[in-house]
Amino acid sequence: MFYRFMRGVVKVILAVINGNARYENKEVLPKDENYILVAPHRTWWDPLYLAVAASPKSFSFMAKEELFKNPVLRFILTRSNAFPVKRENPGPSVIKTPVKILKSTDLGLIMFPSGTRHATELKGGMALIAKMAKVKIVPAVYQGPLTLGDLFKRKRVIVRFGEPIDLSDIKKTDKEGMAEIERRTQAAFDQLDKEVNPDFKYEIIKKNESE
Repeated sequence: MFYRFMRGVVKVILAVINGNARYENKEVLPKDENYILVAPHRTWWDPLYLAVAASPKSFSFMAKEELFKNPVLRFILTRSNAFPVKRENPGPSVIKTPVKILKSTDLGLIMFPSGTRHATELKGGMALIAKMAKVKIVPAVYQGPLTLGDLFKRKRVIVRFGEPIDLSDIKKTDKEGMAEIERRTQAAFDQLDKEVNPDFKYEIIKKNESE
């Protein structure tokens, strides 16, 4: 209930700030099964757009452990289906917690396989979680403003979803199996970007320039 309330609040805020969003290909989103929604991490607000775009589905997501030290943020995050993750030294819970959520609840999982918006290389956590939970991966891409200034200028935001990626044919979670999952996911991202804009090229904003 709180998650849906917060998503409604976020939807209104995004509409006031930008009001120029388009959500494409929503019909491919699974309706009767759980899944992991994955995307390249390009801005700090693309998780908000993904959550709004994929509604009415509710999701859980990872948040860095430091955010939970603030009592107000902890209240909001925990009731919005977030769970803490140690960035520097992630333990077994970084895999076990989302797998349990995917298996035992109707909450999906929003993940950014590259980890941060300053990287493009995919990490293995997404692949392992998907295989252990036995769920499909649904790729998505965000194309739109990368700075707050451009967001407030109401430049077009596009979120496009891709066909679910079925991993049932990958039998082993060994190095080769994980690499194949990551290859399929990256290929889906590249294809979606081309479908939105054939000339699209993501320019990574260096951390010291954006924060």
